[in-house]
Amino acid sequence: MKRIMLLLLVTILSTFLVEAQQEPPIIPLPADFSLNDGNFLLDREVAIRFPNELASEAAHFRQELFRKTGIPVITRSGTDSRIELGLDPELTDAYRLSITPGLIQVIGADPDQVHHGLVSLIQLAESYMSDKQVAVIPSWQIEDRAGYGWRGLMLDESRYFFGVEKVKQILDYMSYYKLNRLHWHLTDSPGWRIEIKKYPKLALVGGIGDHHDPNKPSAFYTQEEIKEIVRYAAERKITVIPEIDMPGHATAANRAYPEFSGGGSAAYPEFTFHPGKEATYTYLTEVLQEVNTLFPSAMIHLGGDEVSFGNEKWASDPDVKRLMQQEGLKDLKAVEDYFIQRMADSVLHMGSKVLAWDEMADATLSKSESIIFWWRHDRPEQLELALKNGYATVVCPRIPYYFDFVQEDFHQFGRKWAGATAPLQAAYEFSLDDLPISSDFDKDLILGLQANLWTETVHNSQRIDFLLFPRIAALAEAAWTPAGAKKFADFMLRLDGHLPRYERDGIYFYHPRQPEYHPEPVYRP
Repeated sequence: MKRIMLLLLVTILSTFLVEAQQEPPIIPLPADFSLNDGNFLLDREVAIRFPNELASEAAHFRQELFRKTGIPVITRSGTDSRIELGLDPELTDAYRLSITPGLIQVIGADPDQVHHGLVSLIQLAESYMSDKQVAVIPSWQIEDRAGYGWRGLMLDESRYFFGVEKVKQILDYMSYYKLNRLHWHLTDSPGWRIEIKKYPKLALVGGIGDHHDPNKPSAFYTQEEIKEIVRYAAERKITVIPEIDMPGHATAANRAYPEFSGGGSAAYPEFTFHPGKEATYTYLTEVLQEVNTLFPSAMIHLGGDEVSFGNEKWASDPDVKRLMQQEGLKDLKAVEDYFIQRMADSVLHMGSKVLAWDEMADATLSKSESIIFWWRHDRPEQLELALKNGYATVVCPRIPYYFDFVQEDFHQFGRKWAGATAPLQAAYEFSLDDLPISSDFDKDLILGLQANLWTETVHNSQRIDFLLFPRIAALAEAAWTPAGAKKFADFMLRLDGHLPRYERDGIYFYHPRQPEYHPEPVYRP
């Protein structure tokens, strides 16, 4: 009787609130939705039923729902109110969430889609909490699918080391917003962050220092920690892709094993691996073999960017000169391409795809086994080149998807591009339709969107949060929701309900309506 009276009371309030609500309080906004009469009372009396093949999705849902709402969904039968999970391949990369009084059904084309449906249900439960451990959820009917298959976030851990727990928190929110690719930038000039057993000095020596402190004690992930993060991500339907940067950005590795250095420049010392020594290719292949065994994604990002910053010694090196003559390489860019092609062959022989930045759009890489990442927003011709050359491409333009760029003109610590910033609204409203490129290419070559969090301006966890939240939510909706359904003002209304959740989880987010709420974290040496 108490449960029935509670349902009657909260139904009056929820009906009043829903009448003014035109869309479900979910980020990213679902593709299709409607609202019917009635409500579902989600409390400790609700059971969940599922086939064996969805046991892990059900377990994760119960765990996350309890963590976020305190509601302990049960698994025993015989209750009147229940949540049912199921599979329907005819949905084709979609899920259906149907809420009626007494019954919630989450049906997906596959387990990943069921997971996405359950995430939407968790967000609804949080939005309609009426009392402790009770949510009264209106009868939303949702059929939803992603606009893009690749919905990614890159974390740069060379310049600032996050650590296992922080990466897990970010993975939690990636899952919450239906992002599904973690591009993990583990090596660069400031530090090497992954244990390689055959070459232990890479982590022990190369892991010393970061962008702000070259003497900071060595910090890196052990192979066991890598496995744990990959497992944790997979449970949340996120694929982890490692990046081992080459032939540039190699300073940290060269501190550990200088015999493989190709030199650098005054501004970028010991910046490159040596392209003229056969031993370099053996060394790096052995490194990548260990990396490849740790990541079931069957993808390795090789970087391949900004090599010209520190390859000036190649021009006078006798081994490089001999290589150029032997292989008919006309200039240093051709040497760079040769290097990437050699290492790409090694990766392909391991059964993995090769990923690279847009400098490699004109390299001779396998069209079917390579992915190009377009990052230079001021060089749309590189995106067009990658597509015309037939490369699958991930779009991650510096403006607006480099999240280390400042969000507001009044922010003091961070990057700008010719005065341009990367505010929340720009991340939300980005569209490929606005780019000055032709339409004469296969649209399916564009895999999706990705934001990159470089960490030159990161000095603590507060700074990570301030740069990432809430722009991660805007990225998610840009990558998921149909362009015609997106309205920034409506997104902001839904985002208002998410900011207290960030607070609950101890996240030092930027408040777009109250900029003074969390002052900008500024590095002061």
